[in-house]
Amino acid sequence: MTDVLCYGVPEGCSFGSIVALEWLGRPYRLCRIEMPEVVSGEAYRRINPVGETPTLITSDGAVLSESMAILGYLGARFHEAGKGPAPGSAAFDRRTQMLAYLNTSFFNAFSPLWFALEHDMDGPEKDALTHYGRQLVEKTHAGLEILLGEGPYLMGAEPEIVDAYFMGIARWADFHQAADRRDYPGLDGLYNRLKQDPAVQFAWAIEHEEPATSAGGFKGHVTLDHVAGLLGRQAA
Repeated sequence: MTDVLCYGVPEGCSFGSIVALEWLGRPYRLCRIEMPEVVSGEAYRRINPVGETPTLITSDGAVLSESMAILGYLGARFHEAGKGPAPGSAAFDRRTQMLAYLNTSFFNAFSPLWFALEHDMDGPEKDALTHYGRQLVEKTHAGLEILLGEGPYLMGAEPEIVDAYFMGIARWADFHQAADRRDYPGLDGLYNRLKQDPAVQFAWAIEHEEPATSAGGFKGHVTLDHVAGLLGRQAA
């Protein structure tokens, strides 16, 4: 059994997990989950009771949800392959710090904007949420610019799983017209470098259902029924 990632579209933060899987190079499959229709349905909630993406079914049958947990799992696989920091090292601690900032601050800054969009709001309430959300997005961009420092990537000289997660979230600034990335030269450079990465281009093509060439271990898509069947056999 290979890892199977249930990823959300459109614009899901699971984009980062697809990029990380590509970089890792191990065999994996994908299961496309439309939002909000499928992700909130009964069939998907049997796999992820809170109805969120991403969800990873690991090669040994474990079910992981939440990007931080999934990227932590993949980070351990990177280390096993000699590609990532060892637990307890300074680099490992920095990765944890960066993932936490991306998850708790950078991701959540967009929450008011998503709420206004998903609830089809209009008038003063939408204006207030939009103004508040844009302030948060600008604040967290400024914070991440400081954390990036002089490095070309968030962990230094080479791209890491934190950069994959960054890419899945950072594009929301364009989607919501919430911040001008050019005001943050370091992040603008990081974003443009990552846009040229084959794994990022692959994830974008997968999301948009365009021809996609994997440079990693992608073995094709499976259906939600197939994923449910895998878990059913594990439980039997």
